Amino acid sequence: MINKFLAGILPYMPKKLVWVFSKQYIAGESVEEAIVNAKKLNEQGILTTIDILGEFITTLEEAAANKQEYLEVIDAAEKAGVDGNYSLKPTSFGLLIDENVAYEHIREVVSKAASVNNFVRIDMEDSPCTDMEIELHDKLKGEFPHSVGLVVQSYLRRTHKDIQDLKDIHTEDSPVNLRVCKGIYIEPEEIAYQKYEEVNAHFLEDIELMLQKKMYPAIATHDIPLVEGAYKLLEKYDVPKDKYEFQMLFGVTPALRQAIIDKGHRMRVYVPFGKQWFGYSTRRLKENPKMAGVVIKALFKKG
Repeated sequence: MINKFLAGILPYMPKKLVWVFSKQYIAGESVEEAIVNAKKLNEQGILTTIDILGEFITTLEEAAANKQEYLEVIDAAEKAGVDGNYSLKPTSFGLLIDENVAYEHIREVVSKAASVNNFVRIDMEDSPCTDMEIELHDKLKGEFPHSVGLVVQSYLRRTHKDIQDLKDIHTEDSPVNLRVCKGIYIEPEEIAYQKYEEVNAHFLEDIELMLQKKMYPAIATHDIPLVEGAYKLLEKYDVPKDKYEFQMLFGVTPALRQAIIDKGHRMRVYVPFGKQWFGYSTRRLKENPKMAGVVIKALFKKG
């Protein structure tokens, strides 16, 4: 109840106060700030994936504007020599307004990345979007086999089968590339595992299935038991260092991140930025009120 109360009042708190928390986890409002932070990570031997904040838009004009901003971000990041790729949320391109328009916008962004030998990750959103986003990925991978990947969420009961079904578009020359994360959206029990132990077990089962199929897993976690479980799987299947990576969020668990790097594993950090940071932060709190307690602690104790 306390977390729900906090999640309810935080959107009405002064933006400057909320920024005290958010600035640790968001790489700024402008592309220039994002590039500076991405380059700092590169200097530490860390790859990046840049994401513009903003989702669940209401007009196709917003979708077109978001597409244009992504094209400009790719130009700016490539010019600056950032060692990283790009992530996007299909709803910010109008997925829930006009699926065909969203596809054309995202296709243009993927085509732009492909033209400079780069890569775009299609983020997975809440369950009403799952089928559409898998279909979007599969269609784009047919045209841009080396330049598009997807996110799957281990707490969804369907995910293991979804990974198995991707075998039809998986080849040795162009492996399926999936970021595997737990999942942040609140979903009903009939479609999503609810217990910590269950979610963790299925996370590792999903990673193992990918390794068995020789897909490319991006292991996205800050959970020490999952990191250690992933180490065991990578050793079990004797996976070359260039056939997987770990991923983490900007500003989160830097000590664990460094420990993974020190063991010789590839690390990529998700670098979100944009003027929509406030809406992004408060929406996340509404979706998962448990985060509110963490926010309040972060206001008073860094880390």
